[in-house]
Amino acid sequence: MFFFLLNLALADLGSICTTVPKAMHNSLWDTSNISYTGCAAQLFLFLFFISAEYFLLTIMCYDRYVSICKPLHYGTLLGSRACAHMAAAAWASAFLTALMHTANTFSLPLCHGNALGQFFCELPQILKLSCSKHYIRKFGLIAVSACLALCCFVFIFFSYVQIFRAVLRIPSEQGRHKAFSTCLPHLAVISLFLSTGIFSDLKPPSMSSPSLDLALSVLYSVVPPVLNPLIYSLRNQELKAAVWRLMTGWFQEH
Repeated sequence: MFFFLLNLALADLGSICTTVPKAMHNSLWDTSNISYTGCAAQLFLFLFFISAEYFLLTIMCYDRYVSICKPLHYGTLLGSRACAHMAAAAWASAFLTALMHTANTFSLPLCHGNALGQFFCELPQILKLSCSKHYIRKFGLIAVSACLALCCFVFIFFSYVQIFRAVLRIPSEQGRHKAFSTCLPHLAVISLFLSTGIFSDLKPPSMSSPSLDLALSVLYSVVPPVLNPLIYSLRNQELKAAVWRLMTGWFQEH
């Protein structure tokens, strides 16, 4: 679990460093410019780290499934070599996904100017600038990626169905609490990651506005990577006690 958490932390750090420093630079220097090459690099890196995070969360779901449903086979199914191979597969898949999306996006001619309505080079915003006659190429790769994301989601869903069935069969309350405490941080991170991303991509066009699009982009690109370390750290009793003291002290003052 801690090996996968390390990889997840690297993905979170990478996605934050891809978008936030440039946005802060533009805000401090009162500019909104980015070069064509810089935009392509930013899109590639952001898609790479976001895709890696999603694939790593899927693998961590399998880790939770084996540890709870097949604990006696954990050492065999998830040895150090198997974990390294799965992590490498996640990073390699993310690299290929980001490379295909970036190459496909920046091979499309731009017919609607070069001004993006976001604080970073976001894929939907770039596709809005492309020519409408290339819609087959534009949405073909997105459909393939959506199918891959759906397969990961289905795997996560059915894994957690099996996990909760196994947890509910545990006779002792302490055992059930320990199992739930192991799974809930991971489930919370997945829910936050998927809900913000899905709502941002599938919201009705009638709800679209520059301010809402900006808020949703911040919500799915910045908030999950920032909250992930906190969510997983809440398993630490000392940190939980410190957060509780901070919250109770704030409520007493107000």
